[in-house]
Amino acid sequence: MEPKKNPNLEVKRNSLLYFFVGMTLVLLMAYLALEWKSYDPISDWDTGQMDPRTLLEEEPPITFHKLPDPPKPQVQTPPVIDVVEDEEDVIEDVIKSSDSDQNTEIAPIESIEVEEEEIPDEVPFILIEDAPIFPGCENEKTEKGKRACFQEQMLKHIRKNFRYPEMAQEMGLEGRVSVIFTVQKDGSVGDIRLRGPHESLEKEAARIISKLPKFQPGKQRGTPVKVPYSIPITFKLNP
Repeated sequence: MEPKKNPNLEVKRNSLLYFFVGMTLVLLMAYLALEWKSYDPISDWDTGQMDPRTLLEEEPPITFHKLPDPPKPQVQTPPVIDVVEDEEDVIEDVIKSSDSDQNTEIAPIESIEVEEEEIPDEVPFILIEDAPIFPGCENEKTEKGKRACFQEQMLKHIRKNFRYPEMAQEMGLEGRVSVIFTVQKDGSVGDIRLRGPHESLEKEAARIISKLPKFQPGKQRGTPVKVPYSIPITFKLNP
């Protein structure tokens, strides 16, 4: 059986040969393009290629310049001398020593003025000279004993008037309320500041402090002053 197509007319018959021939021509053209060199045209009047021995030597022109006139000498006038009459002889006093000796008079103590130190309006409890006195602590003889009695009576007052808030018990609230109050100059309690975990506990602590009796005011150098005092009140439920 004869084939339908003529093998001599096959398109892909010599495709591989044509491919290699084309690649060879492309590489040859690329090589020639890379190796191609061009040069700028050379001018006959290019000064860079001229022989310096053939150049003409030019003589500089002769010019004349007029110099300025010299400055005139300055005539210095002689200074005027004033004749001053002789001053009178000044008698110098002998500088006396300011150091005291056995002949120095001593001023009486009554004539010496002592500047009074300003007393502050408020003094902390730990720095006050005479701390506030809790009612019942007047018989203590020492300042240390009065301070210890003050703190002991404060704890007794808190235990006596302590009452756990019902709402706090139902909610299971516990914690510590920090209380700061000020013993005024007349011995009353004021400027109460509280900080605790819940408002109900703070209200109970404020109620306890409001029931404090009137104190003897604290004194600084004999003058009544305000004395701030801080104490914690702990709220804890029994298991």
